[in-house]
Amino acid sequence: MIIKLDFFFYVLGAMLLLVALMALTDKHNPKRYSSALFWALYALAYLAGDQLPPVVSGMLVVVMALIAGFGGVTLGRYGERTAEERKSSAQRLGHRLLIPALIIPLTTMIGSTLLKDVHLGGLLLLDPKNTTLVSLGCGAMFAVAAACWMTRSTPVQAMREARRLTDYLGWAVVLPHMLAVLGLLFTEVGMGKAVAHLVTSYINLDVRLAAVAVYCIGMALFTIIMGNGFAAFPVIAGGVGIPVLVGVYHANPAVMAAIGMFSAYCGTLMTPMAANFNIVPAALLELPDKNAVVKIQVGTALPLLLANIALLYFLMNI
Repeated sequence: MIIKLDFFFYVLGAMLLLVALMALTDKHNPKRYSSALFWALYALAYLAGDQLPPVVSGMLVVVMALIAGFGGVTLGRYGERTAEERKSSAQRLGHRLLIPALIIPLTTMIGSTLLKDVHLGGLLLLDPKNTTLVSLGCGAMFAVAAACWMTRSTPVQAMREARRLTDYLGWAVVLPHMLAVLGLLFTEVGMGKAVAHLVTSYINLDVRLAAVAVYCIGMALFTIIMGNGFAAFPVIAGGVGIPVLVGVYHANPAVMAAIGMFSAYCGTLMTPMAANFNIVPAALLELPDKNAVVKIQVGTALPLLLANIALLYFLMNI
C-alpha cells in the first residue's frame, strides 16, 4: 500500500513535537518547561510508541498525568492576528471559509468508497485495514493546504493556531486516547460481569421496563464517566444487554445494540470528558465557558434518552 495509517501517526507526532518546541521557546508561558515536557512526551507516544516497551509507555502516561494534575500545562502567546485582521479576512472570504471544513468529510467519503480498491504501480493506494482513517487524514491535510491558500497564510501560522487550540484544550486532548485504553482495561478485567452482579443484586430486573431503563441509562452514565460510547458499550452490553435483554427477554440483538449505542451518545452530549465533541467546539468558538456546549446539549440529551427507553421497550422483540 502507498498511504498507511502510520504516516499520520508520524505527522501528528511531528506536530506535537513542534508544539512542545514552541511552548519551550515561549517566554510568555509561565510554565513553559512543564508544558513543553507534556507535549514532548505525547509526541513520543506517536513517533515511537510501537518501539517502546509497555512499561515505558505506561510511565510516560503517568508522568503526563502528574504534569497535568499539578497544573503544568498552561497557555502562552501564539502570534494571533488582530481582531481587525480577522474581521477583514472573514468579510473578504465570506462563506468560502466553510470550504476547508467541508473538504475533510468529502475526502473521507471519496477515499473510503471510491478509492478503497484503487491500485497504483501494483500497490493499493490506501491502507485496506484503515481506509476511513487514512482518508480522514488525507482530508485534514488537504483542508490545511486549502485554508492556507485561501487566507494567504503560511504553514507556520497554521502551526501557531494548532498550538493555540492544543494549549487551550490542554490535557483534555489526551482524553480520547486514555479513555479508549480504559475501555479495553474494563473489558479485560471483567467489568461487565461486575456490573451484572451489582445491577441484579440491587435492582429488580424481572420488570421489563426496569431492565430496559437500566440498560439505556447505564449506557449514558458510563459514557459520561468514560467520555466514549464505544468504551461503555462492551461493559453495559456484557453486563445487562446480552444476559438480561437478550437472554431473558429475547430482545433482537441488533435493536438492542443500535438503541444502546444511541443511548450512549446521549451521555456523550452531557460530558466534558468527550473533549473532541464538547470542548473543541468551545475552543474553536472562543467561548468564555468551556462547558457551554455541554450545558446547552443537556436539554436535548435527556428527552432523547427517554425516547430511547421507550423505543427499545416497544421494538426490542422485532
